[in-house]
Amino acid sequence: MTLYINCCPRINSRTDRLARALLKKLGEYEELRLYDEPIRAMIKDKKLYRKDTVANICSELDGEIFRYSHQFAAADRIVIAAPYWDLSFPAQLKIYIENIYATGIVTRYGADGRPEGMCRAEELIYVTTSGGPFDGRFGYGYVKALAEDYFGIPATRLLLAEGLDIQGNDPEAILQKVMAENGLTEA
Repeated sequence: MTLYINCCPRINSRTDRLARALLKKLGEYEELRLYDEPIRAMIKDKKLYRKDTVANICSELDGEIFRYSHQFAAADRIVIAAPYWDLSFPAQLKIYIENIYATGIVTRYGADGRPEGMCRAEELIYVTTSGGPFDGRFGYGYVKALAEDYFGIPATRLLLAEGLDIQGNDPEAILQKVMAENGLTEA
């Protein structure tokens, strides 16, 4: 099943709208709306607990602290929707990534010390919109590197609508064009 990681803080988000057109094409999915989840940045005690638990490789790898890690690792496909903010994505997505990155669930380290991904997904699709020009090095590039180099997800792709807030541009026409170019329709 597809895991939809919704990191769109605004109601009626253009990024969410584009992602939902994609999800309509992909079929059944499970949504994780990051702004509705009780995820928090790693604090010293939580990080030490997680590190000790993973180091001991005990049954606690199934504990609540690893719920998001297991959900991410088990997905067949992952769709992340995050608007392009300040050359990246909302901080909530980074906090989520911090919380799922658990050795023994989403990644392990090989004999040579290099990470080996353990995720089942064959593809990660990153959906974003930007008001101006898009530079994917800091947002999409980061997620792509993690997916391919640490999570073991062999394919990533970007679904982007950019220039939506440039004076004189028609944001609706831009969104419709991107959808049409990708064979997407809205519900």
